[in-house]
Amino acid sequence: MKLALIGATGLVGGEMIKVLSESKLNITSFIPVASAKSIGKEIYYKDKAYKIVSMDDAIAARPDVAIFSAGGATSLAYAPRFAEVGCRVIDNSSAWRMHENVPLVVPEINASVISDSDFIIANPNCSTIQMLMVLSPLEKAFGIDRVVVSTYQSVTGTGVKAVQQLENEEHALMGEMAYHYPIYRNCIPQCDAFLENGYTKEEMKLINETHKILNNPSIRVTATAVRVPVVGGHAESVNVKLRKAATLEQVRAAIEAMPGVILKDNPSNFEYPMPLNAKGRNEVFAGRIREDFSEENAFNLWIVADNLRKGAATNAVQIAEYLFQSGLVK
Repeated sequence: MKLALIGATGLVGGEMIKVLSESKLNITSFIPVASAKSIGKEIYYKDKAYKIVSMDDAIAARPDVAIFSAGGATSLAYAPRFAEVGCRVIDNSSAWRMHENVPLVVPEINASVISDSDFIIANPNCSTIQMLMVLSPLEKAFGIDRVVVSTYQSVTGTGVKAVQQLENEEHALMGEMAYHYPIYRNCIPQCDAFLENGYTKEEMKLINETHKILNNPSIRVTATAVRVPVVGGHAESVNVKLRKAATLEQVRAAIEAMPGVILKDNPSNFEYPMPLNAKGRNEVFAGRIREDFSEENAFNLWIVADNLRKGAATNAVQIAEYLFQSGLVK
């Protein structure tokens, strides 16, 4: 496989390189792409140095797959150009997610929606991925009526600038601010920009992407997204109301059987998912599973994942693996 990585020098790009190195993909030609100021510099993949090239040079190389992690504007401008030369684009931005003819894919849930005619494939939002990895088996087994989710999102979801802000504040250093307020010893109830309806873009992604991925717009979803001073990954408190009656044991069994999900739920021994333990892992962790005694057929869940891994890099690489395994890329 000839693979181009667009945004190779970014925070997610660096994680992409790690995950690609761990994958079973037979990448015979690795083509790193970054901004103009990085062209010509070297980047390492599997202990071998590769020179960063321009977008035009990458397109001319006609890669089989291009993984984009360079922002929505870049994806809108260049993804179609890669697709025109027969390249399958896996886009990590929000640019193409809600386009009607672009599949939005979590491989364990809906890889089969990718067809031979799909040359742009969208990687979902990090928070949506980890939530649906746990909710999709419940939707399949019992149906979902309503979801209420509150997120506790790592600064890594904002990028290098936010990580640097947290580190600066922790050490009482002045520096550039990624947020309007300090993040150290603070929680900021805003992820992304606010919309006219009072929700942020991040919150609406959780709502709209859930409907598209589960192919069920009747599921009622509401969300509150919060940025917290954490580096390891995102956490989510999820309340889910099912359409069919289910016991706690049935809910736990359905979640535990989901590929890519690890059930860590033994509160009596202080065992529950935390970002500290999820960092660097590809799996999604679920715990604190309990009945909601205030609502019939409702349950509370706690979901944690490394947002740079399954929330971004791992999911994108899994899509590339599916393209190869299914014969869509030869």
